[in-house]
Amino acid sequence: MNVFDRLAPFIQDFIYQNKWEELHGNQVAACEVIFDSDDNLLLSSGTASGKTEAAFLPILTRLWENPPASVGALYISPLKALINDQFKRLDLLLEDSDILVTKWHGDASLTRKNNLMKSPEGVLQITPESLESLITNKRGACMKMFSDLRFVVIDEVHSFMRDARGLQLLCVLERLKNLTGVNPRRVGLSATLGDVSLAQNWLNAGTGRACAAPLFDEGKKRVRLHIERFVNYADKKDFIERDGSMNVVNNSSGGDIGDREHYDYLFRQTLDKKTIIFANSREEIEQVMGHLRETALKYKAPDVYRVHHGNVSALLRENTEDEMKSADEKIVTGATVTLELGIDIGSLDQAVQIGAPMNVSSFAQRLGRCGRRGQVPQILFTFVESLKIHSSDTLGPINWEFIRTIAIIELYLRDHWMEPIPPLEHAYNILCHQTMSCLKSGGEMSPAGLAQAVLSLSCFRKITKEDYRKLLGYMIHIEQLERTEHGGLAIGRAGEKVVNSHKFLTVFQAPEYLLVKDENRTIGTVDKIYPVGTRFALAGLSWETVDVNERAKVLFVKRVQGISAVDWDQDFEVDLHTVLVRKVRSVLLGEEEYPYLSERCRERLNEIRYISRGCGILEHLVTALSDKKFAVFPWVGTRQLATLHYALLSRKIKSRWLWGTALYLEVIFDGTADELEAIIRDILCSDLDLYALPLPDKVQIRGKYNEFVPPELLRKQFIEDYLDFEGLREGMGR
Repeated sequence: MNVFDRLAPFIQDFIYQNKWEELHGNQVAACEVIFDSDDNLLLSSGTASGKTEAAFLPILTRLWENPPASVGALYISPLKALINDQFKRLDLLLEDSDILVTKWHGDASLTRKNNLMKSPEGVLQITPESLESLITNKRGACMKMFSDLRFVVIDEVHSFMRDARGLQLLCVLERLKNLTGVNPRRVGLSATLGDVSLAQNWLNAGTGRACAAPLFDEGKKRVRLHIERFVNYADKKDFIERDGSMNVVNNSSGGDIGDREHYDYLFRQTLDKKTIIFANSREEIEQVMGHLRETALKYKAPDVYRVHHGNVSALLRENTEDEMKSADEKIVTGATVTLELGIDIGSLDQAVQIGAPMNVSSFAQRLGRCGRRGQVPQILFTFVESLKIHSSDTLGPINWEFIRTIAIIELYLRDHWMEPIPPLEHAYNILCHQTMSCLKSGGEMSPAGLAQAVLSLSCFRKITKEDYRKLLGYMIHIEQLERTEHGGLAIGRAGEKVVNSHKFLTVFQAPEYLLVKDENRTIGTVDKIYPVGTRFALAGLSWETVDVNERAKVLFVKRVQGISAVDWDQDFEVDLHTVLVRKVRSVLLGEEEYPYLSERCRERLNEIRYISRGCGILEHLVTALSDKKFAVFPWVGTRQLATLHYALLSRKIKSRWLWGTALYLEVIFDGTADELEAIIRDILCSDLDLYALPLPDKVQIRGKYNEFVPPELLRKQFIEDYLDFEGLREGMGR
């Protein structure tokens, strides 16, 4: 019997009605795993390849054949917007069945939630935070709701693997298993996984099951790429415009000529094309979209420009998503990471990336947003450089972001490589959070019982009982926990304020935001007060503050014309992998002329190659920049470079990164380049004790609830989960 014949009749009818010609390879493979084994399943395939249907066609068939006595399947997503999007798709698929689908998040119907708790059934779509709330605050309801849970579908697995929310999710799923006594199969979905085995291990955590990860030929995909470059010259005198008689006709804005050319170019390239413009910061995308709107106004073109990031109000983001889905609307949307994930925005004509993508995985996600519905994916990169005509800095003229972009493209399209996601094995802040969550859920527990309940969770398998005792002792000292008269542990006086806050459910850091309102309409949020009369940008528009309510944390604004700036205190961090860094070196060493570079970009690449070869950084570990200043190029990733930085400090040698994505260390040293290189070689041959390194007193991996963790454990987490001496030695060939 073929796979189609094994599907439930209502699914077969759905396939006929929607005129599917055949099932995709991943859909056939998923059906075979779900129907013929008891394994977990990991589906890793391109965006818009039908992964959601691949998971649910066999799962819904199983639920239809043998209806469960409770919720039968959980769908877990990192975004409420993705839940809303998938709800529509599942609701349509289940229209002719008796299977109910319910969405559960802060904006979902309270009536439908209450009905589900009374009569649990079907499919429940939920975020990790809402699932945490259920198991912490409604244990009894959870036991009934999930007593016969068969499947857990986790969407965007790569997103969860990268941060604390993924650990929270795994902990909550394991606690749910311990509470109900059922062990549902897990199905993970992702479009961007660099190391499938790491994802399999992550998905399997606490289940005791094997994980199938079927391979299927997606065929070769054509991609259209182009990179263009614009230049602002800091020395304006070099760009004075003169007429035929050498009279000055324009010398007032030479310094921003590249910016003006860039915005005009973006306007022309996106005109009448449905486009997402990606940038790596909210400030930059607000600036770009503000200028595009002004450019359109100058040319009397329609205002089709929108902004989509986490500080734009949910209503405005949803309106933008709906506009983009419309086939008739040629909307141009500026975004950060919020549109990387799989929200259905219909078929795009192209994507644009301002500057370099964060890494290969980010590029793959952004490329995957276009090329749907059979179109050829098309992505345009633009760079605006600010250069001085005369620079005394040997390495200053090298645009590392530009070279990194070429390396990223080559790694993904030619080498078929993406970054593996290393596991987070010493997340003491999440251990702290889950400890408080367990006590809030179950009340007072003995220290031994608490340790058994929390330390047995698979996420904490590398954390020792001694470390847990240190954490509990510290939490008691700061009154997050307290000892009871019976010798047990309970939430302490200070801890009550934490666990009773609605913010307790989230394990990701978020600043204190202020609402921005235009009369009664919410525009979005900012993280600082802009005083009355101050203008700032948000949602691609300019606003002026007319009133401030500090107690309610609201800025009241009015719309104004023109372009304004905005800034947020925190944005994205980059962690470059050694493979990517070494690819940057190979691009500089090579002679290849990449067909997707514009003429100006080809000239720039040749110039950078000439500079890098001439100064010796490609052949020599240490390059002299001045008498006492040296550049150290080990050509390793961010974590390995950090390890070398602290290892040099242990030898009383100071070094620094010039910026977050720097590929080298700048070292101040009294000796020669050969002497410095000899010291580095000696470090590589030594038995380096990471715990003896001169780390800053407050060194830590950033995380919510760190203030409840003793500094010595935060230091240990940094050493164990971030520093990588073996990777440094391997990357440098030692």
